[in-house]
Amino acid sequence: MLAAARRIAPKAAALSNEIEAGRRLPTELTRELAEAGLYRMVMPAALGGFELHPLTVIDVLETLARADAATGWCVMTGALTAMTAAWLPDEAAKHIFGRPEVMTSGVTAPMGRAEFVGGSYYLTGWWPSASGGAHCQWLAAGAVVTENGRPKMMRKGVAEMRLFFVPREEVILHETWRASGLCGTGVGNMEITNVRVPAERSLSLTTRPRVRGPLYDFPCLGLPSVGGPAVALGVARRALDELLVAAHQERRLLLGQRALARWSALQEAVVACESVLRGARAYLLEAAHAAHEAATRREVSLHHRAALRLSCTHATQSAVRIVRELVDATGEVGGAREDLLQRCLRDVQAVSEHAAFVRPTVEPPEDVLPGVPAAERTPFAMS
Repeated sequence: MLAAARRIAPKAAALSNEIEAGRRLPTELTRELAEAGLYRMVMPAALGGFELHPLTVIDVLETLARADAATGWCVMTGALTAMTAAWLPDEAAKHIFGRPEVMTSGVTAPMGRAEFVGGSYYLTGWWPSASGGAHCQWLAAGAVVTENGRPKMMRKGVAEMRLFFVPREEVILHETWRASGLCGTGVGNMEITNVRVPAERSLSLTTRPRVRGPLYDFPCLGLPSVGGPAVALGVARRALDELLVAAHQERRLLLGQRALARWSALQEAVVACESVLRGARAYLLEAAHAAHEAATRREVSLHHRAALRLSCTHATQSAVRIVRELVDATGEVGGAREDLLQRCLRDVQAVSEHAAFVRPTVEPPEDVLPGVPAAERTPFAMS
């Protein structure tokens, strides 16, 4: 998989301007990504997946995002959505994921309503920001289960929530993505109206997966969470690459005649950013590896979950600071839209604005800091 990512990365980089202008990945690129198996990285082996270690997944996504952020992001959402095959019944999983070229995406947040009638669900709702939906054969949508028009309660105060797989042709996609970053991800809002979904094409991530193994005993929301930071770190590495290329090409500063490579402030910025990037990446890899090792023993603790959450948010926010520092250091803030550093800044900022990586996600859960009452705690520092 890593070799495939390295082979495809130069093509994605060459198409980067086209991807941003077209606001989606070209069909030939998505086809090559699918044929290489990149959307099957964490699918169960029984379905033709590879069940890759999380550290390899991070490597693959970094490699693609370093070439083109939108490509890395779309592979991330497609591959990690496919992980849910481990929760589906055998026949449904084979029906949805059986063909090698299948791509899936969607929105797991329970923003719809699924009325349970006669063993099936009738799904209705509106879900924002589904990445790459135009290239998918199936879309996943989270919803609250209702019965006779009222939420079906799992226990007092907790309604049942499930994820539903719907054929692409039964979903209306609205192209509403007008953000300045990750322009080429083909994000659209999903609209579904009273679509019948057989019960076997739904799942609950709060239950044990049908397929067991360390990848699926990993915190179920932890594995998808490592994807965004991997993309952000890849973009930050691209920014450093571009700046060093410019410096070696004797590119001149707008504010003087000295070349970039000879400006001490820029040298200091590069050294500092390199250190922050390597440190943030190392922490992410450490936390992901520790959680995976614990999952092999089925001993994932609250401390593993907290460390994973903190490392993901820290890596993403660190990547933003790195790119912003590099843009500031070159004196090119407000430069042309076509400037690659400016694009890196827009892209990494868009990653950081995802709900999974904003600063409140590092508030420590109960009992992570022994002996410190919850009311007296302060949020974890970002660095």
